Amino acid sequence: MMQGLILAIASLAPIGAMAGTYDLVIDEQIVNITGKDKKAMTINGQLPGPTLRFKEGEDVTINVTNRLDVDSSIHWHGILLPYQMDGVPGISFDGIKPGETFSYQFPIKQSGTYWYHSHSGFQEQEGVFGSIVIEAEKREPFKVDREYVVMLSDWSDETGDQIFANLKAQSDYYNYSQQTAGDFFDDVKTKGWSAAFKDRLSWGSMRMMPTDIADVSGYTFLMNGKAPETNWTALFEKGERIRLRFINGSAMSYFDVRIPGLEMTVVQSDGNNVQPVTVDEFRIAVAETYDVIVRPREDKAFTIFAESVSRTGYARGTLAPREGMAAEVPEQRDSQLLTMSDMSMASMGGMDHSSMAGMENMKGMDHSKMAGMEGMAGMEAMDHSKMMMGASSANSDYAPGSGLAPEAANGGKFLVYADLKAQTPFADYREPDREIELRLTGNMERYFWSINGIKYSDAEPVRLKMGERVRIKFVNDTMMMHPMHLHGMWMQLDKGNGRFNPLKHTVNVAPNTTLTVDVPVDALGQWAFHCHLMYHMAAGMFRKVIVEEAVVQTAAQ
Repeated sequence: MMQGLILAIASLAPIGAMAGTYDLVIDEQIVNITGKDKKAMTINGQLPGPTLRFKEGEDVTINVTNRLDVDSSIHWHGILLPYQMDGVPGISFDGIKPGETFSYQFPIKQSGTYWYHSHSGFQEQEGVFGSIVIEAEKREPFKVDREYVVMLSDWSDETGDQIFANLKAQSDYYNYSQQTAGDFFDDVKTKGWSAAFKDRLSWGSMRMMPTDIADVSGYTFLMNGKAPETNWTALFEKGERIRLRFINGSAMSYFDVRIPGLEMTVVQSDGNNVQPVTVDEFRIAVAETYDVIVRPREDKAFTIFAESVSRTGYARGTLAPREGMAAEVPEQRDSQLLTMSDMSMASMGGMDHSSMAGMENMKGMDHSKMAGMEGMAGMEAMDHSKMMMGASSANSDYAPGSGLAPEAANGGKFLVYADLKAQTPFADYREPDREIELRLTGNMERYFWSINGIKYSDAEPVRLKMGERVRIKFVNDTMMMHPMHLHGMWMQLDKGNGRFNPLKHTVNVAPNTTLTVDVPVDALGQWAFHCHLMYHMAAGMFRKVIVEEAVVQTAAQ
């Protein structure tokens, strides 16, 4: 099978030399990653696009030329900038018309690892994305001898439009591991007939199954644009401290990342320094970044293994002292299954509305409190009292007993959000001025995703006042993980670490859990706020956020 691309994609070197002006060209090109030619979208002839390297404190101009026959755009993910430069068509600007060039101009006010991608249609899935490395103005609190960007992504030979159309027509179109009669009888052997039958009945009534972890399967997972067999390689000398800048640039895929034989010390999350924490494995949600330091002390190769959480494949590369070396590739772990703990409910607060179709005849239930569940019938025979299996765990990474609960392959330390503590305390840490609850909702059968039961096209903007501190309470009423991304401002992840709660641009909200973040509102303008699963965003899990000047009340008033 042919692997790789029929174009030069090997270089991840910066374009320009810290000159402050950069030129990007979005175009189309035939690539071959899986043995099948496909027209992809590229940036400067590369997939992914070139790594942009900035310096904290400089002013940059990035000229983006669109050679496609449709509108395009570039969003600078996690970068603090004027909203007119944020690159979201319909919110911050009109987009870049075919044949035109748009000049993004903004100051660099931060350092760390970030990325950029199109915010037009499904172009990000088609190849319009790349990495950003910003050199810190001051000395960083850790030393490294060399560094590499590790961009993870998912590739399909189908177009984004085809994938979305398939999901809308049949939501389980890509569920290739649906349970069989044989699986049922295996459950009978372990659980007994009654328990197995009751479990299968519950899943069936909810129009879903325990294998519904990812919406889309069939991806080839890439590391810096290379398929697993191509073996992207990063070189080292024994004893060196190597910084790996992990970026999840996927459209829909989460990864569990490990390097067998090496511990990883996490030093940054979403571009912000954190107190070092040494782990054996970590989960990276779509759109997150993690910087880790490793120190190989042996003259041998090590496999960088990024396994999809759905266990349908992996991205793979190698750390090696010399070219041409490879280490053993770990066996994939068994497919994960959702459990009823993922569907546990506290007064229906944790119910997965995304997959429960046909419920208007559920007697005794207050339908006014069940946003987005109209048009549901035929579940009156279901014993809902038996579905109250415990409250979702406030601010937990995963519900107790969850089929998605993280566990390191070697039995060691798996990173969780509570491990992330900011390197320095947040200067203006205080109690929030108010709280906004955002329930993550949807309907899997109709492939309808929403916030508070309302899709983007029907929703009012979220309005914030400059200078206030707003607590956002995410309540995930679905069985799926949602990486929620706020443009233009930081979210301070509340995991009980007070002033040391870390700043993030993207937070993962696990199934049937509540997660809170505090937003220091410090950027005027119009901003996007959405789930970063591409097809969830397209289906409606999106909001516009408007930040306005605060009105000062005078004594005369």
